[in-house]
Amino acid sequence: MSIRPVKRILKAKPTVEGAGVQLRRAFGFGATEDFDPFLLLDDFRNDEPADYLAGFPWHPHRGIETITYVLAGEVEHGDSLGNHGALGAGDVQWMTAGSGIIHQEMPRGDRDGRMHGFQLWANLPSALKMTAPRYQDVSAADIPEVAEDDGTRVRVICGSMWGATGPVDGIAAEPSYLDVSVPPRRRRSIPVATTRHAFAYVFAGSGKFCNASAPLAVPTEGVGWADTSLAEEADNRSLVLFDRGDEVTVEAGEDGIRFLLVSGKPIEEPVAWYGPIVMNTQDELRQAFAEFRDGTFLK
Repeated sequence: MSIRPVKRILKAKPTVEGAGVQLRRAFGFGATEDFDPFLLLDDFRNDEPADYLAGFPWHPHRGIETITYVLAGEVEHGDSLGNHGALGAGDVQWMTAGSGIIHQEMPRGDRDGRMHGFQLWANLPSALKMTAPRYQDVSAADIPEVAEDDGTRVRVICGSMWGATGPVDGIAAEPSYLDVSVPPRRRRSIPVATTRHAFAYVFAGSGKFCNASAPLAVPTEGVGWADTSLAEEADNRSLVLFDRGDEVTVEAGEDGIRFLLVSGKPIEEPVAWYGPIVMNTQDELRQAFAEFRDGTFLK
């Protein structure tokens, strides 16, 4: 097996989106090559209702997919096609905007005022930019969780892991979206297809991600590295971008570690991006906004 070395570690940065929602952006609105097919990851964990209740009023999307994963609180949503509903703790919505949709997302905290979750944007290849919009709404109960003898747990939202397959399917980039928890001071290796780009986003605890395919101290799981220079430390709100290889190896810190592990097949096409619309050319982008202005955006 070939361990994926750490390419770089980024800290999510405070930003404001929607009608004034305070959140942290792990990546987005920059160079897309390293994260292809993914475009953006926002961490909207917040314990102050005044910082999120204004929400994300009506806005368009075209050419992308938005993936919302709620940990605490509730997100009410509705769209121009008449769809509406709410996502609760543990739920996922995988929305394929395709040719165009206008929707709103309004966060509502839990009884303690917490609104916790993430939104990931995935690009669509040119052949599917103008596909019909669709939703895959997945309740928490339908997301399989697998556990290993050492206490490592993985919620499989999309893709496959240790015999479990996530409920989200039919996605062009063939992504894997995992919620991984490793207990304190344990080490785990998680397979990731060599052909995919991959990143981890830490949101609880801390740990060290192996930074080389050099020999470890011993070959068994759960024992640390003799040479700690071979590992990169990451804690809450750290995004770890990996280089090529076929597995990610992490050693959890004293409080364990929990992170999203996301990978996907690169699309490797030109990106023309402005706000909530992502196309392949500037002409396509201008056309999308012209259609939004003149009322022909929805197909």
